Amino acid sequence: MRTRFTELFGVTHPVAQGGMQWVGRAPLVAAVANAGGLGFITALTQPTPEDLRAEIRRCRELTDAPFGVNLTILPAITPPPYAEYRQVIIDEGVPIVETAGANPVDHLEHFHASGIKVIHKCTSVRHGLKAEKLGVDALSIDGFECAGHPGEDDVPGLILLPAAADQITIPFIASGGFADGRGLVAALALGADGINMGTRFMATVESGIHDNVKARLVEAGERDTNLIFRQLRNTARVADNAVSREVVEKLQAGAGFEDIRDLVAGTRGAKVYETGDLDEGIWSAGMVQGLIRDVPTCHELITRIVADAEEIISSRLAGAVGFGVGVGVGVGVGIGATTS
Repeated sequence: MRTRFTELFGVTHPVAQGGMQWVGRAPLVAAVANAGGLGFITALTQPTPEDLRAEIRRCRELTDAPFGVNLTILPAITPPPYAEYRQVIIDEGVPIVETAGANPVDHLEHFHASGIKVIHKCTSVRHGLKAEKLGVDALSIDGFECAGHPGEDDVPGLILLPAAADQITIPFIASGGFADGRGLVAALALGADGINMGTRFMATVESGIHDNVKARLVEAGERDTNLIFRQLRNTARVADNAVSREVVEKLQAGAGFEDIRDLVAGTRGAKVYETGDLDEGIWSAGMVQGLIRDVPTCHELITRIVADAEEIISSRLAGAVGFGVGVGVGVGVGIGATTS
């Protein structure tokens, strides 16, 4: 299954594992790469730029396939040393970077000068068009269903993806709400060149988070998330637990960020993944957890997604329109040529 995404980034399958704080580490990223997908180490999960260097080298010991690094740029009173993280990525010869958060303009020139391709994550068409104008190589378009920060427009993927396909000319992958072959086919049909999954990759064997978290993802339904920080215009989708419910209640009652700072501390969220105490802190989960029913290896997951997608295209869809093999071939050729 060839798309502009697989051709641009030199991977076998149009499936990506995007950056995830505390989750995007070498064993998971290498497993995705070895399965033919594109995985991203999360730069800021590493405490220092030198720790990132070590993690990149660790990943290279586990795979010969392409992988990338996610660099999320967020406003902060004391921001991380982004330029130092960026220089490590360049020095280590990482071929692909996923940027997210703020405008990546300050980093693009440096990455492109070193031959690094940049995927920028956006939650709206207008932001995607701006990033395209800045010169990013590809986009990840994040729908309202996603874990993490869905933006403030609340536009789900069923609308956002075709709206993006109508205006954006560079390759883009669909993010938010994807877990299986049905989602991959839908994303391609809506104009995307592949899919990006976060929550689904959390529930895999190689994901380094506690088994209690994986079990909760398998057990949870699509309604078991909460939107926090809505009143602060910094909306985030997280797992429904005692802490996220308390945060929602306090903000609805008029609390400010200082009143909830301790509840949402990143160190508490990291402990959830380490200890398996699901109410220790805030942790990310998308609505797609309602489609997660097992904890496979990354190879099993990606192989299944692609096989199911091919079966849907060649059999179910072809049969639905009544033209049999002819339509199956036509769809296959269409996807091979372009998906937008």
